[in-house]
Amino acid sequence: MASGKNFVLGIYDDEDVLLEAIKKIRGAGVKIQEVYSPFPVHGIDDVLGYKRSRLPIAAFLFGLTGTCLALTMQIGMMTVDWPMIVGGKDFLPLPAFIPVTFEMTVLLSAFGMVGTFLVASNLKPWGKPNLLDIRITDDKHVVAVDLDANHVSEADIKKVLKESGAQEVNNKTRG
Repeated sequence: MASGKNFVLGIYDDEDVLLEAIKKIRGAGVKIQEVYSPFPVHGIDDVLGYKRSRLPIAAFLFGLTGTCLALTMQIGMMTVDWPMIVGGKDFLPLPAFIPVTFEMTVLLSAFGMVGTFLVASNLKPWGKPNLLDIRITDDKHVVAVDLDANHVSEADIKKVLKESGAQEVNNKTRG
């Protein structure tokens, strides 16, 4: 998010109340910037209207890369670099390649997914977190509404947040 943005924060204690509140807030025509939670809340993606993640596609592509690299490496070693006939078997014993191919597929999928997640989430080791409310790391759920992105007035947004069960409604400027 860009710096200098004004937010209205609705702070909730319970995840069930939060899910119902999101439905009411979106039903009132308020655009929610983000919902912060100290732990995963089942069903929040559907309530917020998020599209399905494309991370499984990335996992498949990383795994496919691992499979191709493992097979290329083993076929290159056994048929080009050092061809040996062991026990009358072929130069290309594909069943013997399965364990290494599987392990390379899993390895590249795991490393690739970690890297993809860090890049997609904008998490970097040298970054400093810019929290809207410190309690989201402990025990509170926060609904952040960007005032600039909404056509609803600030007073109406605060009213909707209070009516939806927010324990507190605060203003915050990020930046």
